[in-house]
Amino acid sequence: MFLALSKYIPEKALPLIEYLIEEHKVTLKIVGQRQTKHGDFRHLPNGKMQITVNNNLNPHQFLLTLVHEIAHHVTHKKFGRVQPHGKEWKTVFQHLMLPFLQPEIYPLSILPHLANYLKNPKASTDTDVNLSLALRYGMAEEGKSFIFEVPNGRVFKFKNILYKRGNKRRTRYECLNLSNKRTYLFNQNAEVILVE
Repeated sequence: MFLALSKYIPEKALPLIEYLIEEHKVTLKIVGQRQTKHGDFRHLPNGKMQITVNNNLNPHQFLLTLVHEIAHHVTHKKFGRVQPHGKEWKTVFQHLMLPFLQPEIYPLSILPHLANYLKNPKASTDTDVNLSLALRYGMAEEGKSFIFEVPNGRVFKFKNILYKRGNKRRTRYECLNLSNKRTYLFNQNAEVILVE
């Protein structure tokens, strides 16, 4: 399994991940891309715990997601039923991530954003705009643009629905759904397809 894992995470992180997986008896399943999440942790009917991580993540996203989910597992073992992203999980996640905060694993373009995020980690890394952008190496998926790159008033497609980009509020963009005429707020790192 660890040989297969080597293509998903940075090479220097492999010994640490192998240790965490063995130490905490993690059942890991690498799955296809999901629209709403990068990974998850769940109890199986047989009493075992399973972690899933999307196979489309780059090595730095994959590693962070995997440790995030291992932290859920460790938190559950240590504290039982607590808030999924509460103070217990935050402490465990910070502790587990500490050994990975080195330039041999995370490049300097990501490291300061990751360290800042870990001061008070949230349920999703995508809520931290700077970290999210750094983890994507500053580039949107091929054929897509970040919403902050889309000119005001320009039409774009998101999940097969047409929108028109509006003004930026504090951290999000107002976008008009051209079908139902409702305004939705988009995270500034949302990836969209420009319409000609």
